[in-house]
Amino acid sequence: MGKKPNHHHREDATERARLEVVFERPHLLTTLFGQYDQNLVAIENRLGVYIAARGNKLQIEGEAHAANRARDVMTGLYNRIVAGQEIDAGAVEAVIAMSSEPTLDGIIRSDVAEPPKVMIRTRKKTIVPRSATQVTYMEALNRNDIIFALGPAGTGKTYLAVAQAVSQLINGSVDRLILSRPAVEAGEKLGFLPGDMKEKVDPYLRPIYDALHDTLPAEQVERRIASGEIEIAPLAFMRGRTLANAFIVLDEAQNTTIAQMKMFLTRFGEGSRMVICGDPKQVDLPQPGTSGLADAVARLDGVEGIAMVPFGIGDVVRHPVVGRIVQAYEGPDA
Repeated sequence: MGKKPNHHHREDATERARLEVVFERPHLLTTLFGQYDQNLVAIENRLGVYIAARGNKLQIEGEAHAANRARDVMTGLYNRIVAGQEIDAGAVEAVIAMSSEPTLDGIIRSDVAEPPKVMIRTRKKTIVPRSATQVTYMEALNRNDIIFALGPAGTGKTYLAVAQAVSQLINGSVDRLILSRPAVEAGEKLGFLPGDMKEKVDPYLRPIYDALHDTLPAEQVERRIASGEIEIAPLAFMRGRTLANAFIVLDEAQNTTIAQMKMFLTRFGEGSRMVICGDPKQVDLPQPGTSGLADAVARLDGVEGIAMVPFGIGDVVRHPVVGRIVQAYEGPDA
């Protein structure tokens, strides 16, 4: 698999490379390439390389850095298929994104090369991490009693918390799920939304419902909500209760007041797990300085049994088109 520099005489003579990758199980290559070779095309387009397949060998041509990344991505995706994981467009994007971080002199980073060791199994799908921070987060969801997931929308904070909650409900390690958000009016007055209290709160709880339906069959979601095994409620409904043997997720936690956050955290009971998700930079409270999330993070950082997992813009798991839109608005480092 030696590099053979392929010198094209151009003004900007960037070092070019032609790499060869050999796969031991040719029958897996159809899955690796994707329907109509869509995975290959995605890698070619995103990394600016040319990939040719001959039998069980791949030839990758392009600028040396891009060709090395493409080889790492192809190897990583192949190893995931060998391990029995499904590869979709999102998985391809995730591995490409993870390959962008610098490596030690050509050594593939383990989160690119190896199938993830940590995963969440639910009735409908097995969920694997799609960014380096998601690996840390999923490990914390397995291990810690109280987890603060901090950072921008689209990083998978709420989705993975709900998936872990569903997984623990299915395997019996908790008896019920409590999924909550503070009912803060972010520009839309609740009073003007039609319907009763449940319907008024529902638009705010949409991401939680979406994550539930992604991990459980629809009839199970409805049945478990009807039986009280899954409770989706505004934060105000928590007052005066101790929540034992429950998995509790608080979403949009930056919109809690300091008093609400203290009330919520002290509901924690025996055999429970609590995940607090929020973006400290997106506070919709009338006085932003009073956010219970920022206050709790400052007080509880380093306390035993509590994990803080900070996500950044680089962890946003999004459709490549959205990535390109953000880049157009905010520059190449967005």
